[in-house]
Amino acid sequence: MSFANILIVGCGNMAGAMLEGWLAAGMEPGRFTIASPSEKPFPVSQHRTIPASVKFDAILLGVKPQKLGEVAAEVEVLAGPETTVLSLLAGVTLGTLAEAFPRAGAVARVMPNLAVALGKSPVAIAALGLDTPGQDALTALMDPLGTPDWVGEDVFDLVTALAGSGPAFTFRFIDALAAAASELGLPRDQADRLALAMVEGAAALAAESPHDPGELARRVASPGGMTQRGLDVLDADEALVRLMTETLRAARDRGAELAAEVRRKG
Repeated sequence: MSFANILIVGCGNMAGAMLEGWLAAGMEPGRFTIASPSEKPFPVSQHRTIPASVKFDAILLGVKPQKLGEVAAEVEVLAGPETTVLSLLAGVTLGTLAEAFPRAGAVARVMPNLAVALGKSPVAIAALGLDTPGQDALTALMDPLGTPDWVGEDVFDLVTALAGSGPAFTFRFIDALAAAASELGLPRDQADRLALAMVEGAAALAAESPHDPGELARRVASPGGMTQRGLDVLDADEALVRLMTETLRAARDRGAELAAEVRRKG
């Protein structure tokens, strides 16, 4: 299995970023076909409707979860025993995918974030019907996009909240840092630049360091110093941990709600 012929159904922000990452990594444009009503041009074969009578090794679903039933009715005829259906649909379970595409050789949930365009995204994967060579082939397909990580479906919504939604939470944190500095007297444009540069450097340091982020925080802070005084605010009553726990719980639980909505419409 090589996934040499891939149909992308719906090429919005996430699927488009994945395509960008694959092409930037040197994958041949001829491997990809897009079916999307979007007017946005892509450097691959592009159709406004589902192409008929073409065999694909993989079909990547990049539409909204609520549109699964509508899309499945058109795509199912293309999903035969040699085809793996890959889904970016938040909350849509492997069982639901298997029901929607009963003839497909395998179904898989894939959840990256927009950093796939840079080859720097975690990519969570869970699958049904893939043997070991098939899993290896899917891992190889996702490798150029960042860090593929196979996870159990029981935690897939939580992983989606962390790795898929996480950039939005990080962006909000950067914005809040800049807003706080501005509130305390720094010009907002300067605060924006400094906050972004700081987070970029800190993330690069965390990625390269042999120490975990908790230890790195301890190493930055001197007892009784400025950094420690700020950390005392974040750490008081585990304020930051509790905030992030509630953030991830809300995002995770929305996955279950989306799954229920898809089942009702199915």
